[in-house]
Amino acid sequence: MGKDKLKRFAEVATFPNVVQLDAGLPYKGQWAKQFFKNDNPVVLELACGKGEYTVNLARLFPDINFIGIDYKGNRIWRGAKDALEEGVKNVGFLRIQIETILDYFANGEIDEIWITFPDPQPQVSREKKRLTSPRFLEKYKQVLKPGGIIHLKTDDDGLHAYTAEKIEELGLKLHVKTEDLYHSEYADEVLSIKTYYEKKYLKDNKNINYLKFSFK
Repeated sequence: MGKDKLKRFAEVATFPNVVQLDAGLPYKGQWAKQFFKNDNPVVLELACGKGEYTVNLARLFPDINFIGIDYKGNRIWRGAKDALEEGVKNVGFLRIQIETILDYFANGEIDEIWITFPDPQPQVSREKKRLTSPRFLEKYKQVLKPGGIIHLKTDDDGLHAYTAEKIEELGLKLHVKTEDLYHSEYADEVLSIKTYYEKKYLKDNKNINYLKFSFK
């Protein structure tokens, strides 16, 4: 492991806006009141990477709490550090495996979920690893409030098609579907937030897919 990565792991462990693994358990059901010290809605970004989308959402919506979730502390470091340096108080990060999400959030605690450019896990044998597989969707259903929205932004056409198929199969409510976000009517200020990797995809003339759906 490189020296920079080790340094980031050590530094991120000291950040007050980052919760590590089991340290997040006491917040279950109380993230707004105990972690953010308010009664505002809580929104998650799953597989947040460097936290670019999480921090930008927090900048746009100061009256909403945002939590970026990823397992790799050296990635979370970037977004957490930016938020601390800028004094963005309504953003935090949780370093866990996403499959353990039910251990950290109570039923109906979350208002909205963002999934931005996740690993598409294209191999058929890895379907259960896809963050929009029925296995994961069932977990989201439990932590989301009734009518809570899920957003998926992806450059991967296969993951987009797979997710749209699951939405139909499971009888979920589809609000928005587009295979070319930036040439659609939906590219507002929120959906136009671009991560480092998304900018690279766009330079390569890659289309960006977007789905917005809920369980009812």
